[in-house]
Amino acid sequence: MTAQEKRDYERKQKMERAERMSEYTPEEMAQLQTKKMTLDLDLTEAQQKQIMAINLKNAQSRKAMMEARKARMEENKEVKAISKEEKLKLKNDMLDRKIEMKKQMKEVLNKEQYEKWEAMAKEKMSKGRHQKKQMMSRK
Repeated sequence: MTAQEKRDYERKQKMERAERMSEYTPEEMAQLQTKKMTLDLDLTEAQQKQIMAINLKNAQSRKAMMEARKARMEENKEVKAISKEEKLKLKNDMLDRKIEMKKQMKEVLNKEQYEKWEAMAKEKMSKGRHQKKQMMSRK
């Protein structure tokens, strides 16, 4: 397999994964995420309800953002890059959401659960960055 074929294959895989995720409703995504967190963090019933509400709000927000991005891409097929201002706004919005998520998790989880949740989030971010670096180095 040539490098170009491999990139095309990886891009196709990513698109298929995104397509599968878009088939889920925000409620289904939140439920799956809450159950996974319950297993990982040993959440109580009360915590599960609070986390479900947080996850549902986040899933609804992500779904709306994905749909807006898809509409923007279809609308501007010839324009590949977004403007510097749009990129800055998106990054600021993302950081605001992360700050709010940390604050909410700190309120719901006990100290040990919060530390484990933070470690899992860092590991997930690190894994994503590693995969992104691999993709960039192949180009």
